[in-house]
Amino acid sequence: MTLFTKEGCEKCEYVKKSVDLKKLGVQVETLGPDNPDSLAHLAWHGLVRMAETQLPILVLDDSSSITGAIRIKNYLTTIDSKTPGRKSSSHPPAANP
Repeated sequence: MTLFTKEGCEKCEYVKKSVDLKKLGVQVETLGPDNPDSLAHLAWHGLVRMAETQLPILVLDDSSSITGAIRIKNYLTTIDSKTPGRKSSSHPPAANP
């Protein structure tokens, strides 16, 4: 899973502080001009337009996505209670050499 965020986003910070993302294997990618790889990954998922108005975005292992800080937190909390030690596998094929 990948959580797309941006600097200065209160909702993004809320999610990052509310759930142990590392334990769940969630990769955090911060969107910004200094991180073109994250923008490319977001584009690979077809979510650039959505990110213009809705952050954070959580991309699940099946490439579906969840928006909204509360929905993301609730989803991850549910996963946390069911699957300890979860690993991430949501990178696009090109990102896994």
